[in-house]
This record gives sequence, structure tokens and C-alpha cells, in this order.
Amino acid sequence: MRKLVVNTFLTLDGVMQAPGGPEEDPTGGFTLGGWSMNHWDDAMGEVMGRSMGKQFDLLLGRKTYEIFAAHWPYSTEEGADQLNEARKYVATTTLKSADWNNSTILDGDVVTQIAELKEQDGPEIQVHGSSDLIQTLLANGLVDEFRLMIFPIVIGKGKRLFGDGTVPSTFAVSDSSTSSTGVVMATYEPVGDVEPGSAALEEPTDQELKRREQLKAETTS
Repeated sequence: MRKLVVNTFLTLDGVMQAPGGPEEDPTGGFTLGGWSMNHWDDAMGEVMGRSMGKQFDLLLGRKTYEIFAAHWPYSTEEGADQLNEARKYVATTTLKSADWNNSTILDGDVVTQIAELKEQDGPEIQVHGSSDLIQTLLANGLVDEFRLMIFPIVIGKGKRLFGDGTVPSTFAVSDSSTSSTGVVMATYEPVGDVEPGSAALEEPTDQELKRREQLKAETTS
């Protein structure tokens, strides 16, 4: 089975919308597109280079596919050749054709189709952007690894990596470093369910018991 990896730029408050520019994705009245651009350094470029310096397939949602297809075929930037040559799978219910080189449309039951792609021989499957698609992947346990760049910025609103309906999970950190601009670059792998513990006294005090009863009354009223 091949690995499905989510590559995401993220704010401290979990927003992943439009890191690359104001025109990238202004949906929902989002006005802070391009929030990542003033934080890049050589260390970040090296991390991105390692991720994209090996063979990979791309899995994209429709909006991210359209952003990429309007940019990368016309670009001479570093990484353009790898993205243009990669095999691309597009999860969409609206596109009827996908003309960017090596593109295939996934429609209908995309969860089953993505699970089948993972079972096939081939390189790892990378997801870039695609916030709506990621929610489907999370809900169905299809993500094997997160490669996150967490920027020292809070925005307050916008599309989030872990949105409503996220399944509670525990992660192991397999790699981490920090850029000169304070961006945390970390790789996370899901390892299981959340197992809560407690710092409470074994024998709660009378005051604590009263507090719990009061809280219960407030939450049920």
C-alpha cells in the first residue's frame, strides 16, 4: 500500500486558506490571502525540496486543481517540472474534463476510488491545498502522514485543516525543525485514538463536588 500525505501551510489558529496570494481563494470574504509569503527562507525551501524531490502522484480537489492548472504549466519556478510531470487525480463533481498533463478525474464514490489508488503500486500520493477534500479524507481515515508548515500568524477565520467533524486522533511527530522566521516544519503520523487522563484528586473535595454539580446544572439548563 502506498502512503497518502497531506502537505499544508497552516496558521497557528489552523487556517490553511489562500497562503499564496489574495486571488488564490477569496471565498467567504477571505481578505488575508498571501499570509505565508513574507516568512520563507532557505530552510523551508530545503524541506519542500525533499518532499517534492522524489516521484509522487497528486490528489487534488477541484478548486486547488484549477489554481495549479492555471499556474504551473506556465511557470519556470523550482518545482514546476515535478508538478507538471506528476500523475494527477482530481476529486470533483463538476469538472467534465481535466486538461493539465497526466490528469484523471475522480467522480462518483471518491472515497472508494482513493482507497483503491492507495492499494495500487506506485509512488506516494500527495495532497496539496484542497481543504474540502481533506475533510473527506480525514473522516474516512485515508491520511497516513501530515507534512505541515505552521506559520507564526493567527487570522481568526478561514478554511481550516481540521474542520468540523474531525475524528479525534493522536499523532506521533517523526520529524521537526524551525525556520529562521519561526515557521515550525513538522511531520505527523496518526497513531490511534485519543486516550484521556485526569489530573483530579482520587477523592474529590466537597468544594470540587459542588463545582461539578453547578457545572452540570449550567450545561443542562
